[in-house]
Amino acid sequence: MSRPKPLSGFPEFLPAGRFVENRVLDVVRTTFELHGFAPIETRALEPLDQLARKGEIDKEIYVVRRLHAEAGDADELGLHFDLTVPFARYVLENSGHLVFPFRRYQVQKVWRGERPQEGRYREFTQADIDIVGQGDLAAHHDVEIPLVALDVFEKLHKDLGLPPVQLHVNNRKLSEGFYRGLGVEDTAAVLQRVDKYDKIGPDAVVELLTEDLSLSQTQARACVSLAGISATDESFVDAVRALGVGSDLLDTGLEELAALIRVARRSVPDRVVADLKIARGLDYYTGTVYETVLVGSEKLGSVASGGRYDSLASDGKTTFPGVGYSFGITRILAPLIGQKKLVASRSVPSAVLVAVDNEESREQAIAVAAQLRGRGIAVEVAPKADKFGKQIRYAERRGIPYVWFGAGHDDSVKDIRSGDQVPASPQEWMPPAEDLHVTVGPAD
Repeated sequence: MSRPKPLSGFPEFLPAGRFVENRVLDVVRTTFELHGFAPIETRALEPLDQLARKGEIDKEIYVVRRLHAEAGDADELGLHFDLTVPFARYVLENSGHLVFPFRRYQVQKVWRGERPQEGRYREFTQADIDIVGQGDLAAHHDVEIPLVALDVFEKLHKDLGLPPVQLHVNNRKLSEGFYRGLGVEDTAAVLQRVDKYDKIGPDAVVELLTEDLSLSQTQARACVSLAGISATDESFVDAVRALGVGSDLLDTGLEELAALIRVARRSVPDRVVADLKIARGLDYYTGTVYETVLVGSEKLGSVASGGRYDSLASDGKTTFPGVGYSFGITRILAPLIGQKKLVASRSVPSAVLVAVDNEESREQAIAVAAQLRGRGIAVEVAPKADKFGKQIRYAERRGIPYVWFGAGHDDSVKDIRSGDQVPASPQEWMPPAEDLHVTVGPAD
């Protein structure tokens, strides 16, 4: 069989990279649970009509059919492109068993038929948090969610060496209220085009607004002026007021966004920016929206995002509003791992290789390994009773730092990096803390 060609957009990490990903996910899950979020998992497939109605995403959905599907088979299914749409369905199906406000986290693969490029993949891992209410949901949760996200990112930065982040926030009520104050009716269409501001620039956005939506030059320029406002404090409110547009919805949006910035500044100064060009392309967002960039890697675009949605889930009688945030785990890690900016200390979990003198003594070697494992030390037994020099070289190739000799008779352990060899007991010996487990951090 010839060497298979890789599928573009479907990243696969080597073991060392997988250690990095697992360590990051450990921090993510632990922090979510510290904030009271419970884990769930949803199926990979959803009805295609449910997926395709959630904004400008229908061209990117992977459709799934049986190879020998027949006429009259079940409706078409698609792989979920995010975790929010399946979560909305999950809430409706399980609402009688949930206590609201319900706090969930979810770590799963998602799929999008995008053009692969750095930071853009067709299969990738996301980690989501959401707070969902039944009937209503207090506005203070819009402030809580980004604080949880920042707690995660600050820990990843301080503990593992990930780059720091800057979280950009806006409020759709603010933007939509402003557009309505200008006399614009199709506010969703304006939001979708303003969301391209960073990619194509303000003049190109003006052109889209005037040519695609028939806005006047005055209206289009006002929309772009709003999008150009940003601040790390509440001064953005005065900047919006200076544009001379007013509406009740605009006032509500300004008040909610100002509250978020005020609280965030007290918790993590200068990490949160009011950025009024942030819109988010999906149409289910109704209030606060978030986008996050890695400082120094802004060209990747947003690596984590989310927002408030008041009408995503409804059973016709009760509406389940929520606010959520999605971490693009693969989007964050793939470039850092690929460029070896974030590395694991070794590519195997084993700290020790127990050498085998001869095949007759393998049982003793297995017994020593069991004693070490019982004390929390990851161990392998040599696969072959070879010369000790070859067993040491095998450990070197595997990246295992210690080799155990004796297997119950005059036991000793050798640090193959330094060459030091000392007597040892499997009931007492312990490797240094930095060697006990695989560690993750920035490359030296």
